[in-house]
Amino acid sequence: MIKKVTPVLIVDSIEPLLPLWESLGFARAAEVPHDDVLGFVILTRDSVEVMYQTFDSVRGDEAKVLDGPRAIGAAAVFIEVDDIEALAALIPSGTDVVVARRKTFYGSTEIVIRDGAGNVITFAQFAQA
Repeated sequence: MIKKVTPVLIVDSIEPLLPLWESLGFARAAEVPHDDVLGFVILTRDSVEVMYQTFDSVRGDEAKVLDGPRAIGAAAVFIEVDDIEALAALIPSGTDVVVARRKTFYGSTEIVIRDGAGNVITFAQFAQA
């Protein structure tokens, strides 16, 4: 029934966020302009997909998505990787690294960063069984 889950992170501006993802090996699979800037982008690497859409683009597409008892704000995304060291080497200098490394009680080694829009991105490698 359910085939796939992809986060769509709603942000003020997309362009400043692209260098981080491109450094991590993600490519733009689709772009939708909104006025003279990007309003939406799909970023992909292997089978992983992350989407960004601007608030202005959402307002122009379906404004009621932004209505509700709580304002839409920063989100958290969890991405499993097979080589945390290789991933760490791709993180560009100047990135807000919230947690450089941690071992969790559920068996993963994680790096936690924050993108320029305040979203928390956790990369996790689980121990081989």
